[in-house]
Amino acid sequence: MKKALTLTLAVTLFSLPAMAAGDAQAGKAKAAICAACHGADGVAVIPGYPNLKGQNAQYIVNALKAYKNKDRNGGNAAVMQPQAAMLSDTDMENLAAYFAQM
Repeated sequence: MKKALTLTLAVTLFSLPAMAAGDAQAGKAKAAICAACHGADGVAVIPGYPNLKGQNAQYIVNALKAYKNKDRNGGNAAVMQPQAAMLSDTDMENLAAYFAQM
């Protein structure tokens, strides 16, 4: 059982980059609205807002999905939930690819 769990975890970890493989150019086109809070260069312009520049792509996808599903409610959820609601899964992956490659 322990070996199976370890193997499952290893396969999952190695496949994470592939699961968040979006189109960075398409993400750049969608990112204009993000710049108001997260900065044109991915460095937040508002204190307390996260920098997205160089962030892990899968983390961004997971965060956006959590906002969209209203599973993430703290902090800036009142701002992020409506933004994420407008995004498709492909949009999220593209945005994540764009910010991760910065």
